[in-house]
Formats: sequence, structure tokens, C-alpha cells
Amino acid sequence: MRPTVIFDFDGTLALGDGPVRAYAACVAREAGDSRIVDDAEDAFARLAAGGSPFRDGYHAVAAAALTRGVEQEVLDAAYLESRSLLATGGAPIEAPAGLADFLDALGEHADRMVVTNSPNIRITEALDTLGAAGRIDAVVTSAKKPAGIEAIVTDALSRGPVLSIGDIHEYDLAPAVALGAATALVGPAASAPPADVTMAAATLPELYPAIQTWAAQSVLLG
Repeated sequence: MRPTVIFDFDGTLALGDGPVRAYAACVAREAGDSRIVDDAEDAFARLAAGGSPFRDGYHAVAAAALTRGVEQEVLDAAYLESRSLLATGGAPIEAPAGLADFLDALGEHADRMVVTNSPNIRITEALDTLGAAGRIDAVVTSAKKPAGIEAIVTDALSRGPVLSIGDIHEYDLAPAVALGAATALVGPAASAPPADVTMAAATLPELYPAIQTWAAQSVLLG
């Protein structure tokens, strides 16, 4: 039996607001309404302050655009356009501190998987930018979380314990909890984690020791 650690991508492994600001700019351009960028910035501020109704920056941009009457088809096109900029100067990202070394050590005890709702557009290049290339055992794109992660977790549980890590409880963690997996919440929501979360911290590096311990103990228990 070998444990599996499942990582979300945006907001978990890929940090920085470059991609979501690129999305806002692409929405404004597609819609022909520059005010959307200003509305999105206001929404970002509310998100950063805490207590906002938005799941993340992408949700904030979409909500701002919808109030301007932007159609869903325009949002979808703008999102794909913005992903073509991922890990470039137009949508820069950065890795959590020490990510490469952490993934190397984790690989001694667990399979490392990325599961993201993002389409398979520049994900390989992004992982290379983050120092994660060659340190991830499997990547699932267009996962359609939250429902889409259920089959992935179920399959991984057939091989051993699972730890699902992400910044949105509803999408990344709740389906895993329902299936009996361990979970780790990172990002702003970790300041008040739901009771069913196994571990939580504002940043992923704060959880490196706990994740390593979970993986090592899972091997021993298996």
C-alpha cells in the first residue's frame, strides 16, 4: 500500500495573483468594458480582507463581470485566453518556498498528484516554472471539481491512504472527507477551518512537516 498526496494547483502550488489578473484583463478585453478590471480589483480587496462571498479570485472576477452583463460564453473564452499566458510575464506565478525539496522528500513515501479544474494549457510549463517538473507523478486537468475529484480519490484510496490539499474546502477537501481521506486546507480560509479538516495553515510550507509525517506514518501503518 502506498499513500497518495493530491495537490490542487491554483492557490496551492501556483501562487501569486498574476493568472487571475490576466483573467480579469482578458474578460475586460473580450467584453469591451475596461470597468471590469476596476470592479475586479475591488472584489480582490474584499477577498483579501476576509469574509467575502467569493471562493477565490476567479470567482470574484466572474461575479464582477456578471454584474456588468457579461455572458458566460465571454467569461469562458476569456478564461482560456488567460490560461494561454500562464507562467509567462503576462500571468506570472511563483512556488511556495522550498517546494522542490519538499516534493523530493515526499516522493520517498507517497505518490504526488496534481488535480486541477484548469484545462491542459501550459500546465507542464507552469510545473517547470514552479520547480515541480519531474516531481509530480500524475496530473489530472479539467477535473470538474468538486464532483470530479470523487473518482480520483476513490481510485487512490484503493492503493492506500489519501491526503487532499487545497485552498477551497468545498472543491478540494469536502469530497475527500466524505470518502474517508485526510485533508489539508491552505490559504486565507485556513484561519477558520471547518472541523472536518485534518490540518490547516495559511501557507503550504507551514504544513510541510505535518504532511511528511502523515506520509511516513501512513507507510508504516500500511
